[in-house]
Amino acid sequence: MKQYELIATTTFGLEAVCKRELISLGFEVISTDNGKITYLSDAAGIAKSNLWLRSADRVLIKVGEFKATTFDQLFDQTIALPWHEIIPLHGKFDVNGKSVKSKLFSISDSQRIVKKAIAKKLEKQYHVSWLPEDDGEYTVLVSLLNDIATLTIDTSGVALHKRGYRINTVDAPLKETLAAALILLSYYNKDRVLYDVFCGSGTIPIEAAMIAKNIAPGLNRDFSSKYWPIIGETIWKEETKNAYLAIDVDSELKIFASDINEQNLEAAKENAEEAGVDDAIVFTLSDFNELELQDDYSILITNPPYGERLMTEDEVLVLYTNIREKFAPLNTWSKYILTSYTDFVPTYRKKPDRQRKLFNGNIPTWYYQYYGPRPPL
Repeated sequence: MKQYELIATTTFGLEAVCKRELISLGFEVISTDNGKITYLSDAAGIAKSNLWLRSADRVLIKVGEFKATTFDQLFDQTIALPWHEIIPLHGKFDVNGKSVKSKLFSISDSQRIVKKAIAKKLEKQYHVSWLPEDDGEYTVLVSLLNDIATLTIDTSGVALHKRGYRINTVDAPLKETLAAALILLSYYNKDRVLYDVFCGSGTIPIEAAMIAKNIAPGLNRDFSSKYWPIIGETIWKEETKNAYLAIDVDSELKIFASDINEQNLEAAKENAEEAGVDDAIVFTLSDFNELELQDDYSILITNPPYGERLMTEDEVLVLYTNIREKFAPLNTWSKYILTSYTDFVPTYRKKPDRQRKLFNGNIPTWYYQYYGPRPPL
C-alpha cells in the first residue's frame, strides 16, 4: 500500500508527548520539530492517526517541500507535485497560507499562486478545461518559513481537540488536547486514584477516563478525509471497528472531580455523559478546602482558576496559599498543577520536580509536576 509522509501538528511543548503516542501506535517517526512530528504511514494510518491521537491538533499529508523566493518558483514547483494522487476530479480544494521570515511575505498572493498551480495540474491530469470542485474537502496549506515552502493537505477537517463531547462549556475552558497531554505526562493509570478539584467543564477527568478506558478520542466526530477515495469507506469502517473493540469495559476507575460552581459541575456531568464516561467519574459540588482527602498515593491533576476567573491579586494569593495548605502535607500524592500564575512556586513554597511551559490556546501556562512515591504493591 502507498506510503505517505504525514505531519501531526501540536501546540508548543507537546511535541514529545505526541511523538510517544505515534510510536505507541506503531508509526515510524522521521523527525520532530517545533509544533510538528513527521512520520510515515499508509492510508489506513491516516484514519488510525485521526481516531487515536490525543495531543495532536491536526494530521496533514505532506505533498512537497522546496525553496521558493519568487512566485514563479512557487508556481513551477507546486504544479510539479502529484496533487492528482490525492485530490480527485470533483474534489473541492481551498488554500490557506502563512509566511514567516520569507521573501514571499504576501499570504494572499501565495495562496492564489498555489491554487492556480494545483488547478492547472489537475486539469491536465484529468483532461478537462475546468474543475467542478463539488465533492469532498481538501484544505491545502502553503507554509513559508525562511524561504522554504511546505505544502500539505489537512486530513482532519475540524481541529482534533474538538472531540465532540463538549456540549456544555465554561469560561476559559481547557483544550482537550492539552488536558490529555497533562494526563499522559503524569503517573496516572487506570489503577490509580485521580482528583481534579477545579474541574470546570470536566475536561481533565473526562480525558483521563477516556485514556483509562482506552477510548479513541476521535470516535464521536467526523473527519474530512473520511470521504476521500484514497482511503475509502472500508478502511475507515475497519479502523473504527478496531477502536470500538479496543475499549476497556471492565476496569473500575476511581476518578473524582469537584468544583465550587454548580453551573460548571452540571456542564461537566453533561459532557461526561456525552463522552460515555459518566459512570467512571464521581462529581462533587464542593469547595476544594472542604474535601476530605487521605494521604493515600492519589494523583492530583488540576487547572486552578486565575486571571479572567479571579478579579484581584489578593484573591489569587489567597487561593494559591490555600492550595499549598491543602495539598502540600499530602506527602504520598503526586501533584500536577497547570496555571498561568507566575508566582505559583514562591506561593507554594516548594520547587517542583519538573516544570514545563505549555500553551492553552494563546495563553502561556506552566505545568508544575511534584512526583510522589509509587504506591506499595
